[in-house]
Amino acid sequence: MDNLIVKLYQSPQTILTNTDIAMIWQETDPIHLKSKIAYYVKRGALIHLTRGIFAKNKTYSSRELATNIYTPSYISFETILRDAGMIFQHYDTIFLAGPWSKTIRLDHHTFTFRKLKNALLYNPTGTTITDHYTTANPERAFLDMIYLFRNYSFDNLRALDWEKCSEYVLIYANKQMMKRFYRYKKQYAP
Repeated sequence: MDNLIVKLYQSPQTILTNTDIAMIWQETDPIHLKSKIAYYVKRGALIHLTRGIFAKNKTYSSRELATNIYTPSYISFETILRDAGMIFQHYDTIFLAGPWSKTIRLDHHTFTFRKLKNALLYNPTGTTITDHYTTANPERAFLDMIYLFRNYSFDNLRALDWEKCSEYVLIYANKQMMKRFYRYKKQYAP
């Protein structure tokens, strides 16, 4: 195996963008970069998923892929709420906050982006970067959901930290959202 591929495989990322590959290979010429990537895709050493996005092998992280499709974006909504046990409905789709609304199918995965204003997308409050992708914590996902859906029906809100929610709700700068939040808090907070 040649040196360039070894460098890629030493990276802990399972998904690589053109920019990631250029940095790892220290390639500044976009034409050389494109031809090198094309060569390794043709040899099967890289898997081309979509424009400018590649996987090292078939066991890549679908969540890592999701947040590399559009930036800025982070995993939120039903995906995080289900992980936290706040909704019980299973979804194969990964739901994300992003710069516009769009559903995309890639390599047997479905990703649904929901548009949030830039002030929210660029605000890291209640988000964490782990395993090379960004996720909302349950409180941020709950607030994202009620920001976009006025009367969403949750199955279990006992896991929420209402103090964190009270802090985070301020970043939305929306009076109607505040009213919705306090209605949920009054109904479900201990």
